[in-house]
Amino acid sequence: MSVIRGGIICESLKPGTVIEGYKLHVTRWSRYEVTGATHWQPNVWTLIEFEASEDDSDALAQRLSKDLKEPGWYANWNSATEATVVFPEKIFRYKRGDKAARKKVQRYGLNCGVPEPQLDWDD
Repeated sequence: MSVIRGGIICESLKPGTVIEGYKLHVTRWSRYEVTGATHWQPNVWTLIEFEASEDDSDALAQRLSKDLKEPGWYANWNSATEATVVFPEKIFRYKRGDKAARKKVQRYGLNCGVPEPQLDWDD
């Protein structure tokens, strides 16, 4: 089974969000203080790191694209070959290591209000 590995910041989700029906395995749950949070972001975040079947990637991306707050939030994960970055109403996928594609997604994130230092996902 191919897996995806990624993270979701709880504070990035709209109130009332329910994520169910996916076999997410929580690998780490952490809370930490954020330096450089914007005025609309809290300065303490809860990060849920997870693994799931790659088969759930598309459905999870669609779900989160509807449930992420605006402005300035995203969720991301990777398979063995592909990076997925989800913004409100927009999903990007690119081959891991594709620097040009990553820059395109980062530019989109900046335009959506994500501070540059927060556009630091692994791929």
